Amino acid sequence: MTVQSLDHVNIITPRLDETATFYTALLGLERRDPPHPLTPQQALWMHDERGHPVLHLNAADCPRRFDRAFTSPEPAGAIHHVALACSGYDDTIARIERLGLDYQIGGLASIKLRQLFVFDPNGVLLELNFHSS
Repeated sequence: MTVQSLDHVNIITPRLDETATFYTALLGLERRDPPHPLTPQQALWMHDERGHPVLHLNAADCPRRFDRAFTSPEPAGAIHHVALACSGYDDTIARIERLGLDYQIGGLASIKLRQLFVFDPNGVLLELNFHSS
């Protein structure tokens, strides 16, 4: 077996609509209803421009096959951050600033990587990576 890529990240949130709106506004992800038997009140899937559901957003009471206690949106447990490969660095900064979000800039010049760090409404730290050649 080999890992080919990260398939998706699941975020459990008491702020389902707010979280979906955040990811649409910041990253341009498309909000879609989840597959049956889930309902839009239980979950929303956020799709990239290729139609891949990169984020699964679940209400706290959404049924899950592997369940564990959900106590608080902060901190985000043992996961420190979620990194997403992105394009449109300047546009993303403009979006972050329009949304009034706090952010930090980072990067590694040796590998031509620029980074933006921002929190979602649930305290999930996003590392937005912009690779250039």
